[in-house]
Amino acid sequence: MSHIALVTLVVRDYDEAISFYTDALGFELLEDTDRGDGSRWVVVRPRGAAEGTGLLLARAKDDDQQSRVGTQTGGRVGFFLHTEDFAADHARMQAAGVRFLEEPRHEPYGSVAVFEDLYGNRWDLLQPA
Repeated sequence: MSHIALVTLVVRDYDEAISFYTDALGFELLEDTDRGDGSRWVVVRPRGAAEGTGLLLARAKDDDQQSRVGTQTGGRVGFFLHTEDFAADHARMQAAGVRFLEEPRHEPYGSVAVFEDLYGNRWDLLQPA
């Protein structure tokens, strides 16, 4: 096994999720296929990333799934977005309206700041040392 291909992220709406991940975070849309039953197969990943983990954006199908949108990791940081230029990406994301929960920190392991996606899932923007 070489890598995890996809991680599912439950979302309220496909189009708003695609817009956030592509416009605010700068991801690329790899696939958006109508599955014929009202659902879609929507995959995004960081722009220019080599083969690796993408996000499968899956619209909540019922009240139980809807209740988990934004809380899939129990309020913990559940996603880690690596960057090679922390300052530039942090500034670009802030300008795009991404909500950071803290000021950037410079730790022995690298530069980091926690942000929320449009649903409240917590992410680390991280430039490893």
